[in-house]
Amino acid sequence: METKNIYQKLYEAKQEIGKVAKNAKNPHFKNTYADLNALIDAVEPILLEKGLLLLQPIKDGKVFTVITNVEDATFVESGIDLPNGISPQQMGSAITYYRRYTLSSLMTLQAIDDDGQHASQPVKVQKTECDAPTFETVKQAIIDGKRTIEQVKEKFIFTETQNIELLNLKK
Repeated sequence: METKNIYQKLYEAKQEIGKVAKNAKNPHFKNTYADLNALIDAVEPILLEKGLLLLQPIKDGKVFTVITNVEDATFVESGIDLPNGISPQQMGSAITYYRRYTLSSLMTLQAIDDDGQHASQPVKVQKTECDAPTFETVKQAIIDGKRTIEQVKEKFIFTETQNIELLNLKK
């Protein structure tokens, strides 16, 4: 019988795991994500089938996800420091959250709609039309060196005449 190293086994497991089903809703961001139980349900049976043991210990103020090859005791792990000065309820939430994220990170699981991805997206600024009084303020800010033309163009929609005036400020 051929003995496989931990990376060969993880490679095989990752091919079988695929995408994790989203089963929870984040009320703050109003999106769905795969909670910790969904991640474990999707990953652990396949890891066990491959001879890999999933553990998530808390040690020295950190939450770890450790995957161990039971044949030779080699392992891979991912860990993150727990926050200080929080209540027991907050600590419980942090532990669950960190277990979810260390497992997702270690296994590079696809969680397309999770709250972390949403938070990392760039914020789209709504442009507004620049009325005459605002345009005078914008021009003065450019003249005074408080703003660049590029910065104001990210925020405002200018008329053709206003754009010409802005170009003349560069000269």
